[in-house]
Amino acid sequence: MGWIILLVIIVLIALWFAGTYNSLVQLRNSVKDQWSQIDVHLKRRADLIPNLVETVKGYTKHEKDTLEAVISARNKAVSATNATEEMAANNELTGALSRLFALTEAYPELKANTNFMDLQANLKDTEDKISFARQFYNDTVLKYKNKLEVFPSNIVASMFGFKSEPFFEASAAEKETPKVQF
Repeated sequence: MGWIILLVIIVLIALWFAGTYNSLVQLRNSVKDQWSQIDVHLKRRADLIPNLVETVKGYTKHEKDTLEAVISARNKAVSATNATEEMAANNELTGALSRLFALTEAYPELKANTNFMDLQANLKDTEDKISFARQFYNDTVLKYKNKLEVFPSNIVASMFGFKSEPFFEASAAEKETPKVQF
């Protein structure tokens, strides 16, 4: 009878261990999946930017610095090699795009241009999708981090080398309150 109880305990521990390992793998894969969803939207934004820049060029010949900043930021975002670099580059790109859209106030004819309006609407829609995807990514990272850090699943996580993932955080420029002037 004692052996049966010991065998049942060992089986229960093995099942818990396997279940914990599997849930860690699922959460890690969810984090990767959510990062891929952000990547899809970031790629869409990167693809829209050259068209937007070309449209703006026709109206703002002397705004070269702003356009070059947008192109430079886009290139950094596209060539980033890991999640941390990509997050930083895309935060820079967001700031450059906001400066570009500020130009529309100085160029009323640009504001009325149909191509520009369509591109701006597409970018706004994409930015909204990026925002929602970042939020969902961060929620998934939180669940994963909690599973990595709470007892007793942290034992299984450390045994198999599960590593924490970074949150997608807003840059300091994105946290600033925008100035609204009339």
